[in-house]
Amino acid sequence: MNIAVVVVIVVLVLLAGVGLALAARRRKEAHVAARRREAGETRDLAKVSQLEADRQSAEAEERVARSKRETLAAEQQHLAAAHSRSSAQDLQERADKIDPDT
Repeated sequence: MNIAVVVVIVVLVLLAGVGLALAARRRKEAHVAARRREAGETRDLAKVSQLEADRQSAEAEERVARSKRETLAAEQQHLAAAHSRSSAQDLQERADKIDPDT
């Protein structure tokens, strides 16, 4: 009977050890799976952040281009105004030369 009790105890200890090993393995696998999920979510956040940065960069480039167009348009308008002023001055001088009263 003593041998049977010892065998039962040994079997129970072995089963408990196997159960603990399986539980530890499951916990480890769950931990690894959680870390993989966290890594995937972090990668998704990084991708979203990168896309936002790309969008902001594109908007900045558009503003720079718009600013350059506005600057060129202003310079062109300034030159046109100077040309009109010069033409007006030339016409005034011509009128003064033509006018017999001056």
